[in-house]
Amino acid sequence: MVLGILAHVDAGKTTLSEALLYLAGSIRKMGRVDNRDAFLDTYALERARGITIFSKQAALTWEGMPMTLLDTPGHVDFSAEMERTLQVLDYAVLVISGADGVQSHTITLWRLLAKYRIPVFLFVNKMDQPGTDREQRMRELQKRLDDGCADFAGAGTEEFREHAAMCDETLLERYLETGDVEDDEIRRLIKERRLFPCFFGSALKLTGVEELLGGIRRWAMVPNYPQEFEAKVYKISRDDQGNRLTHLKITGGSLKVKGIISGGNTEKPSETWQEKVNQIRVYSGDRYETVAEAEAGTICAVSGLTRTYPGQGLGAGQDSMVPVLEPVLNYQVKLPEGCDGAVMLPKFRQLEEEDPLLRVVWNEELKEISMQLMGEVQIEVLKSLIEERFGIQVEFGTGNIVYKETISGTVEGVGHFEPLRHYAEVHLLMEPGERGSGLQFETRCSEDDLDRNWQRLVLTHLEERVHRGVLTGAAITDMKITLVAGRAHNKHTEGGDFRQATYRALRQGLMEASCILLEPWYTFRLEVPEASIGRAMTDIEKRCGTCVIEENRQGQAVLTGQAPVAAMRGYQSEVISYTRGQGRLACTLKGYEPCHNSREIIEQTGYDPDRDMENPTGSVFCAHGAGFVVSWDRVKEYMHVDSGIVIESPGGEEREGEKSPFSGRNQGQSSAGQNACAETWLSTDEIDAILERTFYSNSRDKSARKGYPGKSRGSRSAAAYSGPVTRTYQKQEARQEYLLVDGYNIIFAWEELRELALDNMDGARGRLMDLLCNYQAIRKCCLMVVFDAYRVAGHATEVSEYHNIQVVYTKEAETADQYIEKFAHENARRFDVSVATSDGVEQVIILGQGCRLISARELKEELDRVNGMLREEYLDQPGLKRNRLYDILPEEVIRQMREAAGEDKKD
Repeated sequence: MVLGILAHVDAGKTTLSEALLYLAGSIRKMGRVDNRDAFLDTYALERARGITIFSKQAALTWEGMPMTLLDTPGHVDFSAEMERTLQVLDYAVLVISGADGVQSHTITLWRLLAKYRIPVFLFVNKMDQPGTDREQRMRELQKRLDDGCADFAGAGTEEFREHAAMCDETLLERYLETGDVEDDEIRRLIKERRLFPCFFGSALKLTGVEELLGGIRRWAMVPNYPQEFEAKVYKISRDDQGNRLTHLKITGGSLKVKGIISGGNTEKPSETWQEKVNQIRVYSGDRYETVAEAEAGTICAVSGLTRTYPGQGLGAGQDSMVPVLEPVLNYQVKLPEGCDGAVMLPKFRQLEEEDPLLRVVWNEELKEISMQLMGEVQIEVLKSLIEERFGIQVEFGTGNIVYKETISGTVEGVGHFEPLRHYAEVHLLMEPGERGSGLQFETRCSEDDLDRNWQRLVLTHLEERVHRGVLTGAAITDMKITLVAGRAHNKHTEGGDFRQATYRALRQGLMEASCILLEPWYTFRLEVPEASIGRAMTDIEKRCGTCVIEENRQGQAVLTGQAPVAAMRGYQSEVISYTRGQGRLACTLKGYEPCHNSREIIEQTGYDPDRDMENPTGSVFCAHGAGFVVSWDRVKEYMHVDSGIVIESPGGEEREGEKSPFSGRNQGQSSAGQNACAETWLSTDEIDAILERTFYSNSRDKSARKGYPGKSRGSRSAAAYSGPVTRTYQKQEARQEYLLVDGYNIIFAWEELRELALDNMDGARGRLMDLLCNYQAIRKCCLMVVFDAYRVAGHATEVSEYHNIQVVYTKEAETADQYIEKFAHENARRFDVSVATSDGVEQVIILGQGCRLISARELKEELDRVNGMLREEYLDQPGLKRNRLYDILPEEVIRQMREAAGEDKKD
């Protein structure tokens, strides 16, 4: 049986491991972390710092039951090493400090154990320290971890049996009938994670440790393994001679020296591999013995394998799930002078083999190497490891936050790759997933339309790389991507064609979707003196976090909450400073949430998805024997397949946070100060309706159809398709001019209108619209003036004509800024769009969309010039006959008007 030891740092995990090995007779002397002689801390830096860095194994036997003990790191910086070990555990012992209780990292460990479905024994350590209370800790375990936590010191009592029976309805009915609970039922409840045995003691003084061993011996169930060989890789390392070792657990059958292990994609013979096992080592601490054969249940290290990786399933085994805990900081590796980065890159790849989450990245342009790390302690360890193994001293730059991106609504992404003699088309349905769910892939495409082998190839291309988002180029996550349609050519399609079509479909969908920038968040536990509570809560609020006072006793307060990682960096030193050394901050990674300052990060990054040549957003089509590129916003007009997918709200319902700049994201505050995070965008249907009433009003074809060709356009089934469709790509005509005016922004920017608005806002709006009517008469452009109506409950977007211009009142919760930005993004490529505003943030966005910008001052000067032209051309001409109202009204109406005004009838 494989038993793992997990704990928050300083809970006494290594000490408990030493006690278990000592009592079982595996070691003669019980080492101590303080004395730097712990049996399982074999690395020099582990002994120097007094922490566990790498997972270690040791063998022990208690009352005839052989066990393999795996000691895991407790420090947050090495959580990835700990998580990799979980996939090979049969049971876990979670160590909790009796003095400190359940910590934030303890909660993280508990959730990981639940995710990997590992049964848990709990050992509450350091109960010999003053102030510890067994009953209080038991209540805390049941409240913060699970109601199934039970003190097994009272196993066999009526109270204990009743507590165990309450964990299962069927067992409870049997207990009420018989008044007893059998041991096998208790073992089943523990195995199914419904009951969690708790033991109390002090590992340093060897109290309670025998009871823990006896409890494991009595209540744990030794697994049954299948006869067919299978194994799970959980770690890659290298010995002192540089030999590559694959650490694995045999989960079925057996493994012999010189045996052949195969791996890779069994469905593709060209991608499978076979390698011979040279040596099998069974480690205990830093010592090992070689064996000729390893039976099921054995934890061993194998030499001779070069293509294995952590989490890999060998033989009949399946690969493990994607790790939950990932580094959130990216650091540049600063090499010493004269050291070539290209030469060091393969060496750093060795480190990445051992820890895949390092994510070593080579920047070809800058000739720089970067890595993703958890924190400062891991940096120190890595520097020491690089110097020891490769003989160079490196430094690391300031860590940058690792951002991610996702979408807030469902969208269909399409990709087409059809240069001459190549063909592939892919349609992907992209749906937002739950936070922390990662990327999930599946297919719902009929094999009548696309053969199964092509569908598998599309899924392979989706899984084979890290896909970049369109906001900052960060990796995408929390998304379900489904292949819903596609097409291949019987003669011209090759495997690489679907790679291109798949990548382009994903990027096109991201460009069309409403995207959200995500950043890592901490959950924290902050202990400060009672007098510092106000300062602490103010600091957390300034850092965009939230907190509550969990407890306040004996002059010390405990605050718990969550906050962005970027905002909490360096706060530990501040806490120590303003509490004069009495404060303590513990942070644990919570996961990724919407970025608190996404607009700022996006602007700093300056990522332009259209210029990312490695991740194109458009598609390639063929016409007259030559390929041509169609931009992402027009691709759907050229696609050959109708997927049949109907999405009610194109781009998705924007639920939270930042929006994609390519579907009309919200930037900054609205013109009326509305919170950006609570606003939604104008739908594409509404924009199309406006264009229908304006630009398309005089065209012969008023349908302005977009999207897939319908049946009336002669859509063809995949079975009938035999070759690329030839299309004529015509040169666009001169583009229609549009001028969008931010109404209230201009009113309050012009002094005369601002003074008028203070007395009569309707009058100011009317005056502005009259001036714009005159301007449109000279410019002959499509002019739209947009007014905020977002505070009007239930108000829908209202578009009306005022003489020769369009007047728009926005819908509820939508500002004029948002409306204009959305319109500019959707139409900047088709029309010549200019925007009149003096909002600085909006100006940056508009320029980024490729539109012209007119400030309020420039618009005023332009209108004055137009009025001057009108006056010169019409009003100031000598002998010009002017139309008067009295010249066109009936005599009776004129008489009544004069009587009402008190004028003399003879006048």
